[in-house]
Amino acid sequence: MKAKICVPLLLLLALVFVIFYREWSEPEERSVEWIEEGRWFKGNTHTHSLWSDGNDFPEMIVDWYKKEGYDFLSLSDHNILSRGQKWMPVKQIEKRRQKGDSGTLAKYLERFGRDWVELRGEPGSEEIRLKTLEEIRPRFEKNGDFLLIEAEEITDKFRQYHIHINAINLGEVIKPQGGGSVVETMRNNLRTVKEQSERLNRPILTHLNHPNFHWSVTPQQLAEVVEEQFFEVYNGHPGINHLGDTDHPSDEAIWDMANTLRMLLHDAPPLFGVATDDSHYYHGGNVSPGRGWVMVWSEELDANQLVKSMERGEFYASTGVVLKEVKYDQGSRKHLIEIIPTEGVSFKTQFIGTRRSTPDTTGEVFATVSGTTAEYQLSGDELYVRAVTTSTREHPNPSYSDQKEQAWTQPIGWRK
Repeated sequence: MKAKICVPLLLLLALVFVIFYREWSEPEERSVEWIEEGRWFKGNTHTHSLWSDGNDFPEMIVDWYKKEGYDFLSLSDHNILSRGQKWMPVKQIEKRRQKGDSGTLAKYLERFGRDWVELRGEPGSEEIRLKTLEEIRPRFEKNGDFLLIEAEEITDKFRQYHIHINAINLGEVIKPQGGGSVVETMRNNLRTVKEQSERLNRPILTHLNHPNFHWSVTPQQLAEVVEEQFFEVYNGHPGINHLGDTDHPSDEAIWDMANTLRMLLHDAPPLFGVATDDSHYYHGGNVSPGRGWVMVWSEELDANQLVKSMERGEFYASTGVVLKEVKYDQGSRKHLIEIIPTEGVSFKTQFIGTRRSTPDTTGEVFATVSGTTAEYQLSGDELYVRAVTTSTREHPNPSYSDQKEQAWTQPIGWRK
Protein backbone atom coordinates (compact mmCIF):
# COMPACT_ATOMS: atom_id res chain seq x y z
CA MET A 1 0.00 0.00 0.00
CA LYS A 2 2.93 2.39 0.55
CA ALA A 3 3.69 4.45 -2.53
CA LYS A 4 5.62 7.52 -3.51
CA ILE A 5 3.69 10.40 -5.00
CA CYS A 6 4.83 10.83 -8.57
CA VAL A 7 5.15 14.62 -8.67
CA PRO A 8 7.58 17.06 -10.27
CA LEU A 9 10.48 18.26 -8.13
CA LEU A 10 9.00 21.74 -7.71
CA LEU A 11 5.77 20.28 -6.39
CA LEU A 12 7.66 18.10 -3.93
CA LEU A 13 9.56 21.18 -2.73
CA ALA A 14 6.25 22.95 -2.29
CA LEU A 15 5.06 20.08 -0.08
CA VAL A 16 8.18 20.36 2.05
CA PHE A 17 7.67 24.12 2.33
CA VAL A 18 4.09 23.62 3.49
CA ILE A 19 5.16 21.17 6.18
CA PHE A 20 8.16 22.94 7.59
CA TYR A 21 7.70 26.65 6.92
CA ARG A 22 4.14 27.41 7.83
CA GLU A 23 1.86 26.70 10.71
CA TRP A 24 -0.46 23.81 9.99
CA SER A 25 -3.95 24.94 9.01
CA GLU A 26 -6.71 22.34 8.81
CA PRO A 27 -9.06 22.32 5.82
CA GLU A 28 -12.56 23.67 6.27
CA GLU A 29 -14.27 21.50 8.82
CA ARG A 30 -17.19 19.22 8.04
CA SER A 31 -19.53 17.86 10.69
CA VAL A 32 -17.74 15.45 13.04
CA GLU A 33 -20.62 13.80 14.85
CA TRP A 34 -22.73 11.24 13.06
CA ILE A 35 -26.48 11.37 13.68
CA GLU A 36 -27.32 9.07 16.59
CA GLU A 37 -30.68 7.80 15.36
CA GLY A 38 -30.43 6.00 12.06
CA ARG A 39 -29.73 2.79 10.21
CA TRP A 40 -27.66 1.55 7.29
CA PHE A 41 -29.15 1.84 3.80
CA LYS A 42 -27.60 -0.06 0.89
CA GLY A 43 -27.49 1.55 -2.54
CA ASN A 44 -25.86 1.73 -5.95
CA THR A 45 -25.30 5.10 -7.62
CA HIS A 46 -23.98 4.00 -11.02
CA THR A 47 -26.28 1.94 -13.25
CA HIS A 48 -27.06 1.90 -16.98
CA SER A 49 -30.18 0.85 -18.87
CA LEU A 50 -31.58 0.89 -22.41
CA TRP A 51 -31.97 4.65 -22.02
CA SER A 52 -28.27 4.79 -22.97
CA ASP A 53 -25.83 1.89 -23.39
CA GLY A 54 -27.26 -0.71 -21.02
CA ASN A 55 -29.01 -3.81 -22.35
CA ASP A 56 -32.15 -4.15 -20.23
CA PHE A 57 -35.33 -2.26 -19.46
CA PRO A 58 -35.04 0.09 -16.48
CA GLU A 59 -37.79 -1.59 -14.47
CA MET A 60 -36.18 -5.01 -14.97
CA ILE A 61 -32.96 -3.58 -13.54
CA VAL A 62 -34.76 -1.93 -10.62
CA ASP A 63 -36.58 -5.20 -9.93
CA TRP A 64 -33.25 -7.05 -9.69
CA TYR A 65 -31.73 -4.58 -7.23
CA LYS A 66 -34.80 -4.52 -5.00
CA LYS A 67 -34.97 -8.32 -4.89
CA GLU A 68 -31.26 -8.42 -3.98
CA GLY A 69 -31.86 -6.36 -0.85
CA TYR A 70 -30.82 -2.88 -1.98
CA ASP A 71 -32.64 0.05 -0.39
CA PHE A 72 -31.99 2.66 -3.09
CA LEU A 73 -30.78 2.87 -6.67
CA SER A 74 -29.79 5.52 -9.19
CA LEU A 75 -30.26 4.82 -12.88
CA SER A 76 -27.43 6.99 -14.22
CA ASP A 77 -27.56 6.83 -17.99
CA HIS A 78 -25.17 8.85 -20.16
CA ASN A 79 -26.24 12.50 -20.66
CA ILE A 80 -29.94 11.72 -20.31
CA LEU A 81 -32.66 11.38 -17.71
CA SER A 82 -35.42 8.77 -18.02
CA ARG A 83 -37.98 11.30 -19.18
CA GLY A 84 -40.13 11.86 -22.26
CA GLN A 85 -40.85 9.56 -25.19
CA LYS A 86 -38.20 7.03 -26.23
CA TRP A 87 -39.02 4.15 -28.57
CA MET A 88 -36.48 1.47 -29.50
CA PRO A 89 -36.63 -1.23 -32.17
CA VAL A 90 -37.02 -4.66 -30.58
CA LYS A 91 -34.33 -6.05 -32.90
CA GLN A 92 -31.86 -3.45 -31.63
CA ILE A 93 -32.66 -4.36 -28.03
CA GLU A 94 -32.15 -8.07 -28.65
CA LYS A 95 -28.80 -7.40 -30.36
CA ARG A 96 -27.47 -5.87 -27.16
CA ARG A 97 -27.69 -9.21 -25.40
CA GLN A 98 -24.33 -10.72 -24.46
CA LYS A 99 -25.77 -14.22 -24.34
CA GLY A 100 -28.23 -15.82 -26.76
CA ASP A 101 -30.01 -14.29 -29.75
CA SER A 102 -33.30 -13.37 -28.09
CA GLY A 103 -35.13 -13.34 -24.80
CA THR A 104 -34.90 -9.76 -23.51
CA LEU A 105 -38.44 -8.90 -24.56
CA ALA A 106 -39.77 -12.33 -23.54
CA LYS A 107 -38.42 -11.88 -19.99
CA TYR A 108 -39.84 -8.36 -19.86
CA LEU A 109 -43.30 -9.56 -20.91
CA GLU A 110 -43.18 -12.46 -18.47
CA ARG A 111 -42.31 -10.19 -15.54
CA PHE A 112 -44.60 -7.20 -16.22
CA GLY A 113 -47.31 -8.46 -18.60
CA ARG A 114 -48.77 -7.20 -21.86
CA ASP A 115 -50.86 -4.53 -20.15
CA TRP A 116 -47.62 -2.82 -19.06
CA VAL A 117 -45.47 -3.33 -22.17
CA GLU A 118 -46.13 -0.89 -25.05
CA LEU A 119 -45.39 -2.15 -28.56
CA ARG A 120 -46.05 -0.60 -31.96
CA GLY A 121 -45.41 -1.57 -35.57
CA GLU A 122 -45.64 -4.74 -37.62
CA PRO A 123 -44.11 -8.09 -36.55
CA GLY A 124 -40.43 -8.10 -37.43
CA SER A 125 -40.13 -4.31 -37.20
CA GLU A 126 -41.74 -3.64 -33.83
CA GLU A 127 -40.69 -0.87 -31.49
CA ILE A 128 -41.13 -0.69 -27.74
CA ARG A 129 -41.52 2.38 -25.53
CA LEU A 130 -39.13 2.73 -22.60
CA LYS A 131 -40.88 3.65 -19.38
CA THR A 132 -39.93 6.85 -17.60
CA LEU A 133 -38.67 7.03 -14.04
CA GLU A 134 -41.94 8.56 -12.86
CA GLU A 135 -43.89 5.66 -14.40
CA ILE A 136 -41.63 3.12 -12.71
CA ARG A 137 -41.56 4.67 -9.23
CA PRO A 138 -45.06 3.59 -8.04
CA ARG A 139 -44.34 -0.09 -8.74
CA PHE A 140 -41.30 -0.15 -6.48
CA GLU A 141 -41.64 2.69 -3.96
CA LYS A 142 -45.24 2.17 -2.81
CA ASN A 143 -44.33 0.46 0.49
CA GLY A 144 -41.65 2.98 1.43
CA ASP A 145 -38.96 0.26 1.55
CA PHE A 146 -37.19 1.21 -1.66
CA LEU A 147 -36.15 4.48 -3.29
CA LEU A 148 -35.18 5.55 -6.80
CA ILE A 149 -32.95 8.63 -6.94
CA GLU A 150 -32.79 10.40 -10.29
CA ALA A 151 -29.26 10.61 -11.67
CA GLU A 152 -27.15 11.09 -14.78
CA GLU A 153 -23.65 10.18 -15.81
CA ILE A 154 -22.38 13.46 -17.25
CA THR A 155 -20.18 12.03 -19.98
CA ASP A 156 -17.60 14.52 -21.20
CA LYS A 157 -14.18 14.40 -22.84
CA PHE A 158 -11.05 16.48 -23.31
CA ARG A 159 -8.99 15.22 -26.22
CA GLN A 160 -8.49 11.47 -25.53
CA TYR A 161 -9.31 11.80 -21.82
CA HIS A 162 -12.72 10.66 -20.59
CA ILE A 163 -14.26 12.76 -17.81
CA HIS A 164 -17.36 11.08 -16.45
CA ILE A 165 -19.12 12.52 -13.40
CA ASN A 166 -22.24 11.06 -11.83
CA ALA A 167 -24.75 13.58 -10.49
CA ILE A 168 -27.19 12.10 -7.97
CA ASN A 169 -30.55 13.68 -7.02
CA LEU A 170 -30.78 15.86 -10.11
CA GLY A 171 -33.86 17.87 -11.05
CA GLU A 172 -32.87 18.55 -14.67
CA VAL A 173 -30.58 16.97 -17.24
CA ILE A 174 -27.10 18.52 -17.50
CA LYS A 175 -25.36 18.72 -20.85
CA PRO A 176 -21.59 18.12 -20.90
CA GLN A 177 -19.89 21.50 -20.51
CA GLY A 178 -16.51 20.76 -22.07
CA GLY A 179 -13.33 22.68 -21.30
CA GLY A 180 -9.78 23.46 -22.32
CA SER A 181 -8.18 20.84 -20.06
CA VAL A 182 -9.10 17.88 -17.88
CA VAL A 183 -9.27 20.13 -14.83
CA GLU A 184 -11.33 22.81 -16.57
CA THR A 185 -13.72 20.21 -17.98
CA MET A 186 -14.30 18.77 -14.51
CA ARG A 187 -14.78 22.22 -13.00
CA ASN A 188 -17.20 23.39 -15.68
CA ASN A 189 -19.46 20.40 -15.13
CA LEU A 190 -19.27 20.64 -11.34
CA ARG A 191 -20.06 24.36 -11.53
CA THR A 192 -23.19 23.60 -13.55
CA VAL A 193 -24.30 20.98 -11.03
CA LYS A 194 -23.78 23.44 -8.18
CA GLU A 195 -25.81 26.09 -9.98
CA GLN A 196 -28.70 23.65 -10.37
CA SER A 197 -28.45 22.58 -6.74
CA GLU A 198 -28.66 26.18 -5.54
CA ARG A 199 -31.42 27.14 -7.98
CA LEU A 200 -33.61 24.14 -7.13
CA ASN A 201 -32.67 24.20 -3.43
CA ARG A 202 -31.83 20.50 -3.35
CA PRO A 203 -28.61 18.70 -2.44
CA ILE A 204 -26.94 17.03 -5.43
CA LEU A 205 -24.04 14.64 -4.94
CA THR A 206 -21.38 14.23 -7.61
CA HIS A 207 -18.65 11.63 -7.85
CA LEU A 208 -15.87 11.36 -10.40
CA ASN A 209 -16.06 7.98 -12.09
CA HIS A 210 -13.23 5.54 -12.87
CA PRO A 211 -10.23 7.92 -13.07
CA ASN A 212 -8.09 5.18 -14.65
CA PHE A 213 -10.51 4.64 -17.55
CA HIS A 214 -8.23 5.31 -20.55
CA TRP A 215 -5.85 6.70 -17.90
CA SER A 216 -7.86 9.90 -17.99
CA VAL A 217 -7.53 11.64 -14.59
CA THR A 218 -4.29 11.80 -12.60
CA PRO A 219 -4.01 12.16 -8.82
CA GLN A 220 -2.70 15.69 -9.30
CA GLN A 221 -5.71 16.70 -11.40
CA LEU A 222 -8.14 15.11 -8.98
CA ALA A 223 -6.45 16.92 -6.11
CA GLU A 224 -6.64 20.27 -7.88
CA VAL A 225 -10.38 20.10 -8.50
CA VAL A 226 -11.33 20.71 -4.88
CA GLU A 227 -14.96 21.30 -5.91
CA GLU A 228 -15.31 17.51 -6.20
CA GLN A 229 -15.80 15.73 -2.86
CA PHE A 230 -16.26 12.13 -4.05
CA PHE A 231 -14.71 9.62 -6.42
CA GLU A 232 -15.02 5.91 -7.18
CA VAL A 233 -12.47 4.00 -5.14
CA TYR A 234 -14.06 0.89 -6.64
CA ASN A 235 -15.98 0.56 -9.92
CA GLY A 236 -17.24 -2.88 -10.94
CA HIS A 237 -16.58 -2.48 -14.67
CA PRO A 238 -13.68 -4.84 -15.55
CA GLY A 239 -12.31 -2.46 -18.19
CA ILE A 240 -11.56 0.64 -16.11
CA ASN A 241 -8.06 -0.35 -14.90
CA HIS A 242 -8.98 -0.47 -11.23
CA LEU A 243 -5.64 -1.97 -10.21
CA GLY A 244 -3.54 0.38 -12.36
CA ASP A 245 -0.38 -0.92 -14.01
CA THR A 246 3.37 -0.44 -13.83
CA ASP A 247 3.05 3.18 -14.98
CA HIS A 248 -0.21 4.17 -13.29
CA PRO A 249 -1.36 3.93 -9.65
CA SER A 250 -4.42 1.91 -8.68
CA ASP A 251 -7.68 3.67 -7.81
CA GLU A 252 -6.96 3.18 -4.13
CA ALA A 253 -3.45 4.61 -4.47
CA ILE A 254 -4.90 7.58 -6.36
CA TRP A 255 -7.11 8.22 -3.33
CA ASP A 256 -4.12 8.63 -1.02
CA MET A 257 -2.06 10.67 -3.46
CA ALA A 258 -4.91 13.06 -4.25
CA ASN A 259 -5.88 13.48 -0.60
CA THR A 260 -2.33 14.29 0.44
CA LEU A 261 -2.01 16.94 -2.24
CA ARG A 262 -5.45 18.34 -1.50
CA MET A 263 -4.75 18.82 2.16
CA LEU A 264 -1.21 20.16 1.88
CA LEU A 265 -1.31 22.27 -1.27
CA HIS A 266 -4.97 23.27 -1.56
CA ASP A 267 -6.18 23.51 2.06
CA ALA A 268 -9.09 21.27 1.03
CA PRO A 269 -10.80 18.36 2.79
CA PRO A 270 -9.95 14.85 1.61
CA LEU A 271 -12.03 13.02 -0.97
CA PHE A 272 -14.59 10.46 0.11
CA GLY A 273 -14.64 7.13 -1.74
CA VAL A 274 -17.68 5.32 -3.15
CA ALA A 275 -18.04 1.83 -4.60
CA THR A 276 -20.37 1.25 -7.55
CA ASP A 277 -21.44 -1.32 -10.12
CA ASP A 278 -21.34 0.72 -13.34
CA SER A 279 -23.53 -2.13 -14.58
CA HIS A 280 -24.43 -2.36 -18.27
CA TYR A 281 -25.16 -6.04 -19.02
CA TYR A 282 -27.99 -8.07 -17.52
CA HIS A 283 -28.15 -10.90 -20.07
CA GLY A 284 -24.71 -12.43 -19.90
CA GLY A 285 -21.50 -10.45 -20.25
CA ASN A 286 -19.01 -9.25 -17.67
CA VAL A 287 -20.25 -5.72 -16.89
CA SER A 288 -22.88 -6.99 -14.52
CA PRO A 289 -24.62 -5.84 -11.32
CA GLY A 290 -23.95 -6.69 -7.68
CA ARG A 291 -20.25 -5.87 -7.43
CA GLY A 292 -19.94 -2.64 -5.43
CA TRP A 293 -22.21 -0.39 -3.38
CA VAL A 294 -22.40 2.17 -0.59
CA MET A 295 -23.84 1.72 2.89
CA VAL A 296 -25.23 5.06 4.11
CA TRP A 297 -26.12 5.86 7.72
CA SER A 298 -29.32 7.92 7.63
CA GLU A 299 -32.42 8.60 9.69
CA GLU A 300 -34.72 7.78 6.79
CA LEU A 301 -34.85 6.52 3.24
CA ASP A 302 -35.04 9.95 1.64
CA ALA A 303 -32.96 11.27 -1.27
CA ASN A 304 -32.05 14.56 0.39
CA GLN A 305 -31.18 12.87 3.69
CA LEU A 306 -29.03 10.22 1.99
CA VAL A 307 -27.08 12.84 0.04
CA LYS A 308 -26.53 14.95 3.15
CA SER A 309 -25.33 11.91 5.10
CA MET A 310 -22.82 11.11 2.37
CA GLU A 311 -21.64 14.72 2.31
CA ARG A 312 -20.88 14.36 6.03
CA GLY A 313 -18.96 11.15 5.35
CA GLU A 314 -21.53 8.99 7.12
CA PHE A 315 -21.15 5.99 4.84
CA TYR A 316 -18.73 3.32 3.73
CA ALA A 317 -18.04 1.63 0.40
CA SER A 318 -18.24 -2.14 0.07
CA THR A 319 -17.87 -5.09 -2.25
CA GLY A 320 -19.19 -7.57 0.31
CA VAL A 321 -17.84 -6.88 3.82
CA VAL A 322 -20.61 -5.64 6.13
CA LEU A 323 -19.71 -3.28 8.96
CA LYS A 324 -21.73 -3.01 12.13
CA GLU A 325 -20.20 0.23 13.35
CA VAL A 326 -17.73 2.89 12.25
CA LYS A 327 -16.71 5.24 15.05
CA TYR A 328 -14.11 7.96 15.55
CA ASP A 329 -13.77 9.69 18.91
CA GLN A 330 -12.38 13.16 18.33
CA GLY A 331 -11.34 13.55 21.97
CA SER A 332 -9.40 10.32 22.41
CA ARG A 333 -8.45 10.17 18.70
CA LYS A 334 -9.40 6.51 18.50
CA HIS A 335 -10.86 4.95 15.36
CA LEU A 336 -13.03 1.84 15.80
CA ILE A 337 -14.33 -0.55 13.13
CA GLU A 338 -16.74 -3.38 14.00
CA ILE A 339 -17.41 -6.03 11.35
CA ILE A 340 -20.42 -8.34 11.21
CA PRO A 341 -18.91 -11.85 11.37
CA THR A 342 -19.47 -14.49 8.72
CA GLU A 343 -19.01 -18.18 9.49
CA GLY A 344 -15.76 -19.53 8.05
CA VAL A 345 -14.53 -16.09 6.96
CA SER A 346 -11.59 -14.15 8.42
CA PHE A 347 -11.07 -10.39 8.28
CA LYS A 348 -8.03 -8.12 8.16
CA THR A 349 -8.33 -4.36 8.64
CA GLN A 350 -5.57 -1.98 7.57
CA PHE A 351 -5.42 1.61 8.81
CA ILE A 352 -3.88 3.66 6.02
CA GLY A 353 -2.87 7.27 5.45
CA THR A 354 -0.08 9.79 5.04
CA ARG A 355 2.16 11.26 7.72
CA ARG A 356 2.78 14.97 8.03
CA SER A 357 6.44 14.24 8.65
CA THR A 358 6.83 12.23 5.41
CA PRO A 359 4.29 13.69 2.96
CA ASP A 360 6.00 12.29 -0.14
CA THR A 361 5.10 8.77 0.99
CA THR A 362 1.39 8.09 0.65
CA GLY A 363 -0.79 5.12 1.42
CA GLU A 364 1.32 3.96 4.35
CA VAL A 365 -0.16 1.11 6.36
CA PHE A 366 -0.07 2.39 9.95
CA ALA A 367 -1.49 -0.78 11.49
CA THR A 368 -2.99 -4.14 10.55
CA VAL A 369 -5.58 -5.79 12.79
CA SER A 370 -7.15 -9.25 12.38
CA GLY A 371 -10.65 -10.13 13.59
CA THR A 372 -14.08 -8.53 13.65
CA THR A 373 -13.05 -5.57 15.83
CA ALA A 374 -10.27 -3.22 14.79
CA GLU A 375 -9.08 -0.12 16.65
CA TYR A 376 -6.39 2.43 15.84
CA GLN A 377 -4.96 5.12 18.10
CA LEU A 378 -3.92 8.22 16.15
CA SER A 379 -0.56 9.69 17.14
CA GLY A 380 -1.06 13.20 15.81
CA ASP A 381 1.41 12.85 12.93
CA GLU A 382 -1.24 11.55 10.52
CA LEU A 383 -2.74 13.89 7.94
CA TYR A 384 -5.70 11.53 7.85
CA VAL A 385 -6.49 7.87 8.45
CA ARG A 386 -8.81 5.59 6.50
CA ALA A 387 -9.51 1.90 6.94
CA VAL A 388 -9.92 -0.94 4.47
CA THR A 389 -11.20 -4.32 5.62
CA THR A 390 -10.49 -7.36 3.44
CA SER A 391 -12.09 -10.75 3.97
CA THR A 392 -10.84 -14.18 2.98
CA ARG A 393 -14.02 -14.80 0.98
CA GLU A 394 -13.85 -14.63 -2.80
CA HIS A 395 -16.09 -12.07 -4.44
CA PRO A 396 -19.04 -13.99 -5.97
CA ASN A 397 -19.00 -11.81 -9.11
CA PRO A 398 -15.42 -10.54 -9.43
CA SER A 399 -14.32 -7.73 -11.73
CA TYR A 400 -10.66 -8.77 -11.55
CA SER A 401 -8.67 -11.91 -10.79
CA ASP A 402 -8.54 -13.20 -7.20
CA GLN A 403 -10.83 -10.42 -5.94
CA LYS A 404 -11.79 -10.67 -2.26
CA GLU A 405 -14.71 -8.93 -0.57
CA GLN A 406 -13.75 -5.58 0.99
CA ALA A 407 -15.03 -2.43 2.70
CA TRP A 408 -13.55 1.07 2.74
CA THR A 409 -14.30 3.70 5.38
CA GLN A 410 -13.86 7.44 4.88
CA PRO A 411 -10.81 9.48 5.97
CA ILE A 412 -10.88 10.67 9.59
CA GLY A 413 -8.52 12.53 11.91
CA TRP A 414 -8.02 15.46 9.57
CA ARG A 415 -10.42 17.82 11.33
CA LYS A 416 -9.40 20.15 14.15
